[in-house]
Amino acid sequence: MISYESFLRSIKIARTDFPNPDSYPFNIQAIRHLDQLDFHPQVTFIVGENGAGKSTLMEAMAIACGFNAEGGTRHFNFATQSTHSELHQYICLIRSVRKPRDGFFFRAESYYNLATNIDELDQQNIASPQIRDSYGGKSLHEQSHGEAFFATFLHRFSGNGLYILDEPEAALSPLRQLSMLARLHELVEQNSQFIISTHSPILMAYPNSIIYYLGENGVEVRTLEETDHYLIMKQFLNNKDKMMNELFGNNE
Repeated sequence: MISYESFLRSIKIARTDFPNPDSYPFNIQAIRHLDQLDFHPQVTFIVGENGAGKSTLMEAMAIACGFNAEGGTRHFNFATQSTHSELHQYICLIRSVRKPRDGFFFRAESYYNLATNIDELDQQNIASPQIRDSYGGKSLHEQSHGEAFFATFLHRFSGNGLYILDEPEAALSPLRQLSMLARLHELVEQNSQFIISTHSPILMAYPNSIIYYLGENGVEVRTLEETDHYLIMKQFLNNKDKMMNELFGNNE
C-alpha cells in the first residue's frame, strides 16, 4: 500500500529577518506576505504571472534542500554564473522522518548548462558508467530541447524521490505534456513528491495536488478552473475570432 507521506511537509520563511524588505528578492509581493507554505504529499503546483516570484521561490527551496542552484541532483556543483538570490538563507525546511532515495532540481532556463556539465564530466571519465547513461544513454545536446527534457523525466527520475521542477513544460508540446502527466503519475505511485512551478493548465490538471497562486496579495489556494491560465486558454479556444479581433483592434 502506498503511504503518500511527504518528504517535505512545509517551509517557513523568516520574513522578520529580511535585511532589506525593499530590495530583491524580499520586495516581491508574494514573498513579502509569505510566512509558511504547506506541501501536498504528492504534487504541489506554484503558479502565477511572470514576475510573481515563482522561480525565485523554487530556486530558494531547491538550494535549501541541498540542490545546485542551476539544477541537477545534489551531486552537481557546477556554476556558470552565480545569480541566485539570498532567499534560501531565510527558509526553514519542515521535513518528515521519511527521507527520499532520489531527488532532482529541474530548471528549464539553465538546463543547457546542466547538459553541458554532464558532457564535460563524461569526457573527463569522472564516473563509470557515464552520467549520460542515467539520462537515456545519449548526450542531451544531441537531442531536441523537448526530447532532452523528457529524457530526464523518463530515465533519470527513478521514484521514491523529491523532485522540484521549475517550468518543466517550457520545451514540451501539448502531447508531450500529456505524456509527462502519465510519467508524473507513475512516479507518484512510486512514493515520489513533486513541487512544480508551471504555466501549463495541462499539468495543473493532475488530480492529487494543490495549486498555490502567487499574486500581489501573497499566496492563495486555487482550483485549476480558477487560475488565469485555464480561464484565458478556455476563453481563447471558445471565442478565438472575437479575441483576435479585440487584440488586433478590429471591432467590426
